[in-house]
Amino acid sequence: MSRTAEFFKHISEGNTNKGDYITLGSAMLDGETIENAFVNVPLKTLNRHGLIAGATGTGKTKTLQILSENLSEKGIPVLLMDIKGDLSGLAQPSPGHPKIDERHSKIGLPFVAKKFPVEILTLSEQDGVRLRATVSEFGPVLLSRILDLSATQSGVVAVIFKYCDDNKLPLLDLKDFKKILQYATQEGKKEFTDAYGRISTASTGAILRKVVELEQQGADLFFGETSFEVDDLLRVDDDGRGYINIIRLTDIQDRPKLFSTFMLSLLAEIYSTFPEQGDSGRPELILFIDEAHLIFNEASKALLNQIESIVKLIRSKGVGLYFVTQNPTDVPEAVLSQLGLKVQHALRAFTAKDRKAIKLTAQNYPDTDYYDTAEVLTSLGIGEALVSALNEKGKPTPLAATMMRAPMSRMDVLTNSELSDLLATSKLVRKYNKDIDRESAYEMLNEKIEQAEAEEAKEKARKEKEALKKAESKKRSSSSRRKSTRMNPIVKVLTSATFIRSVFGILTKIMKK
Repeated sequence: MSRTAEFFKHISEGNTNKGDYITLGSAMLDGETIENAFVNVPLKTLNRHGLIAGATGTGKTKTLQILSENLSEKGIPVLLMDIKGDLSGLAQPSPGHPKIDERHSKIGLPFVAKKFPVEILTLSEQDGVRLRATVSEFGPVLLSRILDLSATQSGVVAVIFKYCDDNKLPLLDLKDFKKILQYATQEGKKEFTDAYGRISTASTGAILRKVVELEQQGADLFFGETSFEVDDLLRVDDDGRGYINIIRLTDIQDRPKLFSTFMLSLLAEIYSTFPEQGDSGRPELILFIDEAHLIFNEASKALLNQIESIVKLIRSKGVGLYFVTQNPTDVPEAVLSQLGLKVQHALRAFTAKDRKAIKLTAQNYPDTDYYDTAEVLTSLGIGEALVSALNEKGKPTPLAATMMRAPMSRMDVLTNSELSDLLATSKLVRKYNKDIDRESAYEMLNEKIEQAEAEEAKEKARKEKEALKKAESKKRSSSSRRKSTRMNPIVKVLTSATFIRSVFGILTKIMKK
């Protein structure tokens, strides 16, 4: 048996799937595609998470697009983090190209141009469905981790939330949270001390500075109402295709804390909301996190621990997480070890550090007699990748250098008019893009403070009035005593006698002279 025939058998046996699957492309050996050696990924294992990695310009975004299209066709909704702003073209069919036809001829798959159901979402003031969450929905533990608070400061946040729960004060936005922090050590200091113990101004000041830092990255737009319901990510269109939800993040690349805040909130909400799926044979939702290093590079240790925990647990909800980044080393080892599907595009070895990183990357893939993995990593062309997946039994499939199929949708962005037309027909825009600022902790506490100040002023005025009345009464009493003394007959007689003696005394002195 020739080496090519052995390789074909090796790949085919590893990629045999009895259930439903998606095809990424065709396996390659010595730079040539092998006819009918398709690289398949079972739907059943797609909730085991994955990684798409490679140097800039090697085809990561197109791989993300291919996976999203095929998942949508299978009725599986997708959520994409579009940081570079080049994924909206999924809403329009590919215009086609001779190079695409040539690629698919080599792979052995027909090419059909298609558009897909797309929903455009946004965290900022860009056009799209507004994504929001309330401070209360975050809860004290998650909020403390995002703000990277100390144990003492986290305790203060827990007390703040408890007070708001006890007094039915809704914490909707950061304005509410800042107000209650101020209230706890100023106007409401005695109330807090009596019920919950004394809260240090140093602690509330430190927390407030962290909140301001978060606000400066645009979090004031994210916290508030109307809260986004994660069930709206699970929609399918009339043809049974899953919606591809694209979050436009082009304007928050320099605000990684906001990105981390949103991601952690979303994953926590999905985990707490979605039911346990069990072994259903297909995922409920797949999330692609582009430029994943933005999460991990800026994340605190507490935040990383939270992400690692969610990655381990969320697959039981039928949710798969796929990290897209330039180098696998951008992803922490604890997360990397949980990833079932790995699509590794070419890496470039320009420096000794690059060569070292390539050797480390090669060690993340199964051993094979058909490739020198480290060498192949530097020789892959655009749209080619090393693929390792899990079969239906959860075992890694044979490592395959793969010529990836081309996207069926447009590999470019929507025009402004196309984007406007898409948003005009969106049901979610009508649902979530109304600004709501109902009465919450900020307004209620201000009203409480105003009432307290009014009562205090009223009490002060009452006391001043009473003091004035007492002073007037005392004055009248003193005047009355003086008047009664003058009117006393005895006083009058004495006064008269004294006057007579004084007169006679003077006269006597005159006569003696």
